[in-house]
Amino acid sequence: MSGNMLILLAVLAIFVLLFLVIRTKLHAFVSLLLVSLLVGIAAGMPLDGVIESVKNGMGGTLGFVAVVVGLGAMFGQMLEVSGGAERLAQTLIKKFGEGRAQWALGLTGFIVAIPVFFDVGFIILVPLVYSLAKKTGKSLLHYAIPLLAGLAVTHSFIPPTPGPIAVADLIGADLGWVILFGVLAGIPSMIIAGPLFGRYIGKKIHATVPDYMEIEEKEYDKELPSFWLVTSLISIPLVLILANTLSDLLIEDGSSLVPLRSFLTFMGHPFVALTIATILAFILLGTLRGYTKEDVQGIANKALEPAGIIILVTGAGGVFKQVLIDSGVGQVLGEKMASSPLPPILLAFLIAAAVRVAQGSATVSMVTAAGLMSPLITSMDMQGPVLGMMVIAIAAGATVLSHVNDSGFWLVNRFLGLNEKDTLKSWTVMETLIGLVGFAVVFVCSFFIG
Repeated sequence: MSGNMLILLAVLAIFVLLFLVIRTKLHAFVSLLLVSLLVGIAAGMPLDGVIESVKNGMGGTLGFVAVVVGLGAMFGQMLEVSGGAERLAQTLIKKFGEGRAQWALGLTGFIVAIPVFFDVGFIILVPLVYSLAKKTGKSLLHYAIPLLAGLAVTHSFIPPTPGPIAVADLIGADLGWVILFGVLAGIPSMIIAGPLFGRYIGKKIHATVPDYMEIEEKEYDKELPSFWLVTSLISIPLVLILANTLSDLLIEDGSSLVPLRSFLTFMGHPFVALTIATILAFILLGTLRGYTKEDVQGIANKALEPAGIIILVTGAGGVFKQVLIDSGVGQVLGEKMASSPLPPILLAFLIAAAVRVAQGSATVSMVTAAGLMSPLITSMDMQGPVLGMMVIAIAAGATVLSHVNDSGFWLVNRFLGLNEKDTLKSWTVMETLIGLVGFAVVFVCSFFIG
């Protein structure tokens, strides 16, 4: 099959994928698998070769993603059940003061969403938003937007949340670089889309607590864990992973510090770093605070229910990538992209944004864009920090322009009692600011770090 026909096949595959997800409402996992099979067959691969690509793509992806997402989900569930997220919010609001509660909520969301899923973090903390809005008489958006921005930024940019984990695995990026650039891009994104935009939109739209959302303050059967314990547990995997990346960068072969580098490489591998953090969470937030072993096991099992869907969708994204490579479509696609006048990092952002707008799911947008960019990354031999920036560019593209086909849109719409127009003016603009600011940071960085 000619190169132009293979490109046409890749474009057709994307349209079929979007049709299946949007029009037929076929689950993204099944849609990605079906499109991968069709691409392989249409490209002329032997039928047994198509099946082998599916096995290799799924196995190669889940060998990393399933472990990291599973451990991260259990860690986050333990933090949620123990009241760790509540403690973070209460302490930061007290430290910042009521007048600067916006900044406290933005920082709370930024920290909480590292181990806790976005929607769970919002549902846990939204009663604080209600309480502050009632006390001050200000719009719910004045407080909710900073919290949402903090949650959304780390959910999109900073591992071990599933999105950046999936993209990093599909394009071969080091998680240390992803964390570093995720923080660099995330902080200005949170500030601009959170407290600054929240103050502006809160004056334009006065939202009050909806009658149907009168939530009673959650009662915890045990005393909340300390602020420093919670922040230390969240920091452990991030610090270990970053230490691994920096040791590879700073300690050269032949140095007397090579044994230290080997130790940090082991301790900073995501498997080891997250295992340590999860076990410590089970002990320090669980058994030492009165939870039985059976309670902790039940908490861990519950965490894997939502994680399972994300793991499977990511695995199907790995299948799509592998079929593109094995069929030859990926090589031709990579060559065409390499000849594009657009910088690869901008191309990655635009592809992710286009898929995001079309079908709504950030996860599907990320894995689709990563699968399409993977051949280009291989052909251009991209390595090191550039791949970390590429992950953030894809994540930024998958964040912009959330609208009515995104579940997050309706979550915010319901909890804040907004109509669709005001949700577009607040939530959609906030998400778009996060994506644009985050991309702008890594795009500028890409001119200095090649």
